[in-house]
Amino acid sequence: MPASEAFRRLLALEYTLRAPGGCPWDAAQTIETLKPNLLEETYEVLEAHSDGSAEDFREELGDLLYVLLFMGIIAEEEKLFTVEEMIREAHDKIHRRHPHVFGEQEAGSPDDAKRVWEEMKRGEGKKDRESVLDGIPHNLPALMRARRVQERAAAVGFDWEHPDDVFAKVEEEMEEVRRSYRAGDRDHAIEELGDVLFAVVNLLRFLNRNPEEVLVTTLKKFERRFREVERTMNLQGRRMTLEEMDAVWERVKRAERDADRDRGAGGDSPG
Repeated sequence: MPASEAFRRLLALEYTLRAPGGCPWDAAQTIETLKPNLLEETYEVLEAHSDGSAEDFREELGDLLYVLLFMGIIAEEEKLFTVEEMIREAHDKIHRRHPHVFGEQEAGSPDDAKRVWEEMKRGEGKKDRESVLDGIPHNLPALMRARRVQERAAAVGFDWEHPDDVFAKVEEEMEEVRRSYRAGDRDHAIEELGDVLFAVVNLLRFLNRNPEEVLVTTLKKFERRFREVERTMNLQGRRMTLEEMDAVWERVKRAERDADRDRGAGGDSPG
């Protein structure tokens, strides 16, 4: 089935569920009640992608699309705009911001394309915006917002020239934390730790990695290893010393690295 036909079927289904004689739950929803669903489905998409399951990723993306169209249908009912206007405007905006594809401009790299995008966006001119930082949602997760702020600043040339400069900045900020902490200035040490986090997000941006996803991966790794520490402690039926827990942690860490090395060498292949 062509994607356009599948899309029309999904949209028709949503209209039916919302209409009289449809689903009572769907009929009771408002844009406000759907906001938590939108946020939850977005995070489920990100988690499914991080877990590496194509089937789960596909399913969660479909759920997110359903919620987005649902909100559009409600907005249409409230005569804010139509679903067709919403889709057309999305198309026209994306088309307009790609003059290096559909116009005369050129972009030889992803950075060039991003620069052209930001230039077009500024030219479109939301008149009440005084700064390139305006319009970044304040309720974004802090790591994501930091990344967006840095991208906007970089788009007008306020950026480091080389990753080595960012490595140096991370080290400089950590040294400031140490000095403040050793001097007994706890408040300043905490402030400087915020600068460390901001610098690390900048470094991840240079490495083209999403800070939220990187931290989620680290959390999963910690949870996996700590659960094995807990399992070992439960098997022994006693509280383990820190040294004993560290030994289990290191054993799990070595086993994971060996497994990664085997997969890299084709160790999971038959025969």
